[in-house]
Amino acid sequence: MKTIKDLNVKNKRVLVRCDFNVPLDEKGRIEDDFRIKQTLPTLEYLIKNKAKLILMSHLAGGKSLDVVWQRLKEYLKTKAEGITFLENLRNNKGEEENNDNFAKELAKLADVYINDAFGVCHRTHASIVGVPKFLASGAGFLLEKEVKILSRVLENPWRPLIVVIGGTKIESKIKAIKNLLDKADHLLIGGKIAEPILIVKEICVGRPWPEKRTVKEIEKLDLTSTKLHLPIDSLISPDETGQFYVRQSGPARVRKDEKLLDIGPETIQMFSKIIKDAKMIVWAGPLGHFEVPKFEKGTKEIGEKIVRNHQAFKIAGGGDTIFALSKFGLRDKFDHISTGGGAMLEFLSGKTLPGLEALKWNSKI
Repeated sequence: MKTIKDLNVKNKRVLVRCDFNVPLDEKGRIEDDFRIKQTLPTLEYLIKNKAKLILMSHLAGGKSLDVVWQRLKEYLKTKAEGITFLENLRNNKGEEENNDNFAKELAKLADVYINDAFGVCHRTHASIVGVPKFLASGAGFLLEKEVKILSRVLENPWRPLIVVIGGTKIESKIKAIKNLLDKADHLLIGGKIAEPILIVKEICVGRPWPEKRTVKEIEKLDLTSTKLHLPIDSLISPDETGQFYVRQSGPARVRKDEKLLDIGPETIQMFSKIIKDAKMIVWAGPLGHFEVPKFEKGTKEIGEKIVRNHQAFKIAGGGDTIFALSKFGLRDKFDHISTGGGAMLEFLSGKTLPGLEALKWNSKI
């Protein structure tokens, strides 16, 4: 895979795929511009080499990127003059369809293509896998850094390697769990994804079973592995607001009308003891419904235990994880914050991401 320094970008028109899919509040204002800041080294390098920049990204919900471009201009200041900013890529159906004609139209704008959007490298979209077929292509500094650090986790981690996985959508995480269970010294699971595993393991009884496809994937896990650690107690309530009642219980004593909304104190203690001796830690997904103060303790305390381990190299990724770390003032205490949630997990599942494979298609300089 070529990188930005392998390509002749001086005085060239350079099309940069950014991932500026930032969270917006109800008034359309940027809540967190972390992803914008992470791409600045790539853009500043190109500007220094007198490249003419054409920047493209997507934004959830088909929203205008104007607010993003305005924020970027504030960071680049006078250096933003002469930059071309494209509108939301996903407003053209050819983007998600990976239409060759749309990819060609984008490619006609430039001489060189740079992918600095790790967060969408698991997508087979035109701006990710189509454009590199028609232009000399390479990775930006952010994409290069993401690949190097996450490759270390898979290929040569510092040990003990501890992986913490939470959040929702077990379907999108089960393959990563399976792969990381083989590679990690300990795998700690919390959040909503723990529940279907506890159900299949017949610890959490009387609950609706997951879809057959998910059950089959869970059954492939070595559920007897001493490296796999599931919650032994939880905070439970019939309502995510916690307004009715909140009680602590083991998963086996959860009623049908109740929800597991946070890991309990015994689980926090168990996880904390394992984290204490780690040399490398990867965290993807909060361990409870942290948005509500009554259910934030698990995510907050485990985050604090991780940052107190000064000997460990600490990695976190995923939108909800980053938001939680920001809420608790912990984000800057991690060694690496991945800009991709789904992309990070797919990479750690051992899959070759389409966006990375695409950069091998065109070797012209």
